Amino acid sequence: MPETTETAYSSVIRPKLAGNLGAVSAGHPMGAAAAQQILAQGGNAVDAAIAAQAALCVVIPASCGLGGDALVLIREQDGSTTAINGTGKSPSDPAFVEARDGGLAIAVPGIVDAWQVMAERFGRIGLGQCLAPAISLCERGVRFGADLARAASRHGGRLDGGGAQGWVVRSGAASREPTTQPALAELLRTIGERGRDVFYKGDMADAIERAVRTCGGLLSAADLSSHATHVCEPVSTPWNGGCVSVQPPMTQGVLLAMCLKALGALGAVAPDLLDHVMIELTGASFDYRNRVEEGAALLDVPLEIDLQRASQRSGPRAYLHTTGVATSDAEGRVVSSLISVFDEFGSCVFVPEGGFVLNNRAQGFTSAPNEAAPSKRPVHTLAPAIVEKEGRAFALATPGADGQIQTLLQIIARLDLEGLPLSEAIHRPRWRSEAGTLLIAENHPMICALEALGHKTVTRADGDTCFGGVVCAGIEDGAPFAVSDWRREVWSGVV
Repeated sequence: MPETTETAYSSVIRPKLAGNLGAVSAGHPMGAAAAQQILAQGGNAVDAAIAAQAALCVVIPASCGLGGDALVLIREQDGSTTAINGTGKSPSDPAFVEARDGGLAIAVPGIVDAWQVMAERFGRIGLGQCLAPAISLCERGVRFGADLARAASRHGGRLDGGGAQGWVVRSGAASREPTTQPALAELLRTIGERGRDVFYKGDMADAIERAVRTCGGLLSAADLSSHATHVCEPVSTPWNGGCVSVQPPMTQGVLLAMCLKALGALGAVAPDLLDHVMIELTGASFDYRNRVEEGAALLDVPLEIDLQRASQRSGPRAYLHTTGVATSDAEGRVVSSLISVFDEFGSCVFVPEGGFVLNNRAQGFTSAPNEAAPSKRPVHTLAPAIVEKEGRAFALATPGADGQIQTLLQIIARLDLEGLPLSEAIHRPRWRSEAGTLLIAENHPMICALEALGHKTVTRADGDTCFGGVVCAGIEDGAPFAVSDWRREVWSGVV
């Protein structure tokens, strides 16, 4: 593949953009614009990531929000990488024994505390300045996209049940007129001025508890007050002369590391078998989803597959939501992140005092050792990654829940095993294994070969949301760069 696909603006492939101060790739153009604004004001990649995440909470609240979570990897100038686990636990009430929709499915939101930790430990300009672009969007108003309008209509009954009848987002999504969000603006401004306690203690914590209890949930103000962001080392695995870092427990990121280690151990894989091998490896890795709390120890577990026949494993599930932000700066920082309320609009339980809905992340509990219990984090689907090799480090992240591992594996393998440029690897048609069926892009060149190996295929449009929407930003030879997927509303920018 000619290198011109990385730079030619006449190509249908999104070009790799080179920056001076920094770069961003985000799940919506407004998120990318917010990050660019902060980079231009002297912020670093971490500041820019916070700004983009906050902006996304304003413009695509079906996918993310202050009632949700953030999982972040931060590679610093010296090459070290830190994992930020901005997720919360289930209610501490002993009566919490299972996770259903609505009030009972709500875990402590972690994103606000994660922002403060990121800003204080790794940022440069302060949380208040990072949140300013999002506050401006709230106050000036935004036009919501067609996807949000469809989601609001699709979940109308759930939103009514969660007390969101008067939420301005719903009327704005229906009218497609510029919509202001004054309650959310005020909350963001106060968080920027006074910090995370505004959200986790006092009046807002009481308001969250009130909304949850009204909908039959058990989360309390005390649960919010005791929340803390978990900061630790990532799980890393060697890959093709470099290294891939993923989120540690409690996320499914280790499954990607398992697949990469197993793929590397196979040695040379025939080109016409590569997709089959990746499908089988991801299917095998999901047999260990409930055990991801074991973290790096799972890298010693062999993934057994048949190189000549499809197993049609039923492990990966059919969730599609979440959104991503990747940033980098000229000093060498790289940030890979995903933010989410889990399902569309999460639990649909609305907190009018803050203008946001709460997550339903407690639905992530399954069976032992990932069974539901009080004060426990469920296994998370969010799996951002950072890839490092030969003077280049870059972030990769995508929405799509169980599809995240599969999408990132395809991109990383096409980069290193097929030798494709990064922009081409992101552009290529994809597949997604789901409940024993292989959803595959209609222009994928390996459909017939995969069917001959026993894969039960169902074709989808190349841009179907099931194939994710990859964000990518990094540093190469000292220069920041960004690449965006053409799927969904992903967009990139540089400064």
